[in-house]
Parts: sequence; C-alpha cells; structure tokens
Amino acid sequence: MDIITPGFGLIFWTTIVFLLLMVLLSKFAWKPILSAVKEREASIDKALEEAQSARAEMQNLTSSNEQLLKEARQERESIVKEARVARDKMVAEAKDIASGEAEKIMTAAAAQIEGAKMAAVTELKNHVAQIAVDMAEKVLRSELKDPAGQKASIDRALEDVKLN
Repeated sequence: MDIITPGFGLIFWTTIVFLLLMVLLSKFAWKPILSAVKEREASIDKALEEAQSARAEMQNLTSSNEQLLKEARQERESIVKEARVARDKMVAEAKDIASGEAEKIMTAAAAQIEGAKMAAVTELKNHVAQIAVDMAEKVLRSELKDPAGQKASIDRALEDVKLN
C-alpha cells in the first residue's frame, strides 16, 4: 500500500505549493479578475438602467406622438369640415347667381318674344289691310267701269248712310 498512500513530505510540499499558488493567484489573478467581473457587472447594471430609461423615454415619446397624431387628425377634420362648408356656400352662391341670371335671361327672352309677336301681328294687320285695299280697288274698278254701275253704287252707299 505504499504506492497509494502519499508520504508526509509530499503532502507537506503539495500543501505549501498550493497555499503559495493561492496567495499568488489571490494577489495577481483574482483581484484583477474580480475587479473586471465587478466592472462588467457595473456596466451591465448601467446598461440595464439606460435601457430602462430609454424604454421610459420611448413610452413618453410614443404617447406624445399619439397625442400629436390625434391633434393632427382633429385639425385635419376641422380643415375638411371648413372646406366642405366653404364649398357648399360657394355652390349655393353660384346657384343663386345662376338662377338670377337665368331669370334675367328668361325675362329678356319673354320681352323679346312679345316684341317679335307684336311686330308680326302689326305686319300681318298691315298685310291684310293692303290685301283688303287691293281687293276693294279691283272690285271698285270692275264695278265703276260703266256709268250705270257707278250710279248704282252711289245710290247703295247713300241708302246705307241714311239707315245708320
């Protein structure tokens, strides 16, 4: 069993080397490693805090953006409403102006038609009178060709005058 069990000297020197290694590692390796880990932990904590603040800021920006969008929509709706009112007003004014102009045109056309009608009636009366005069002239010429016809016409005219 000598092979399996170590001797006292081996255990002593192994313990001394281990302790020496522990002291050297604690002075030169673990302090920098632990300080690096602590720095890393601090930077991670700082990054998490910054992320939290960025998230809060994003929420604030999102809510302010939503508010701005809401205000923009309301403004757009009011502008569209004003434009519709203005359009309806302009259309109504245009209709009023057009109906007034149409009424003026209709009145002028009616007056023109009445004038043309009166002119046509006057011309027709003049033409009928001219035809009547021409016919009377032809009838009188035919009756007044002979002297006996002239005397008979005069007698008839005198009798008609006495009766009236």
